[in-house]
Amino acid sequence: MSNTFILKTNIPASPEDVYNAWLDSEAHSAMTGGSPAIINNEVDKPFAAHNAYLWGKNLELIPNKKIVQTWRTTGFNSSDEDSRIEVTLEKSTDGTLLTLTHSNVPDQEIHVEQGWVSHYFEPMTTYFNNKTIGKL
Repeated sequence: MSNTFILKTNIPASPEDVYNAWLDSEAHSAMTGGSPAIINNEVDKPFAAHNAYLWGKNLELIPNKKIVQTWRTTGFNSSDEDSRIEVTLEKSTDGTLLTLTHSNVPDQEIHVEQGWVSHYFEPMTTYFNNKTIGKL
């Protein structure tokens, strides 16, 4: 059986800044707490993050608006299909409303829902808050 969940958060940065950081190895590593990432900004190209704990490939990229990727972790069984993430970015009064839809998540990996909050959304908020403070 597989699961789908939708998470929303507000990130204190422009959609362009969030999009560019998501698809840049150095910035992705920094905004998610420093774990090494190998990311690129081309469709059909692979990526890996969090010391290769997770990986996939870019399926669709609409600059500053949407990122669609296949996604799996070391916890997936070899028989599990890749899951899929869709990240949409919308300008909000406080920065960017990020909506993440994660589908086809295997039952044994349902904990990744909380992982998005603790390993992505919270460190991203801190990262972009610190970048804003540094510009003042």
